[in-house]
Amino acid sequence: MTSFDRYAEMNITLRPIIESDLPIFYQHQQHKPAQLLAAFVHEDPSDRVAFDTHWAKLMKSDKILKRSIEVDAQLVGHIMSFDIPNEHDSFDREITYWIDHHHWNKGIASKALELFLTTETTRPLFGRAAKDNIASIRSMEKCGFVLIAEERGFANARGEEIDEVVMRLT
Repeated sequence: MTSFDRYAEMNITLRPIIESDLPIFYQHQQHKPAQLLAAFVHEDPSDRVAFDTHWAKLMKSDKILKRSIEVDAQLVGHIMSFDIPNEHDSFDREITYWIDHHHWNKGIASKALELFLTTETTRPLFGRAAKDNIASIRSMEKCGFVLIAEERGFANARGEEIDEVVMRLT
């Protein structure tokens, strides 16, 4: 069975994030290999107070589009879009997502992003990933994002600067 076959059998849905999702998101982000792959995580992902403070800000903002990702009614991750300042003294819209490692390599990120893009209609829309996070890059490519730049940034999870890609959907 290919990952596409498994993907076709799954019921992947998005819904607004609710407060009771947050402890599950915290648990998702405690997986060290996932932190290393994502690379650009908070300074100390195990700091629950920092996590709660960060998510309290996210939950209050109506400028952030926030969705939980469910597979067959099981919470497996989240996806969001938000504004980031750019070099032109304005803002770019960017996406971020996290899939629990137990659900990797099943096409969930690609399908969740595809679904998300029906609600988040801002274009251009940007995404970033560690250059070696091939699965995340591939998910964005499947949804029409193209590579526009490579940059270096400090990755807290790895404790060093690493290469990252910048993708754009027009």
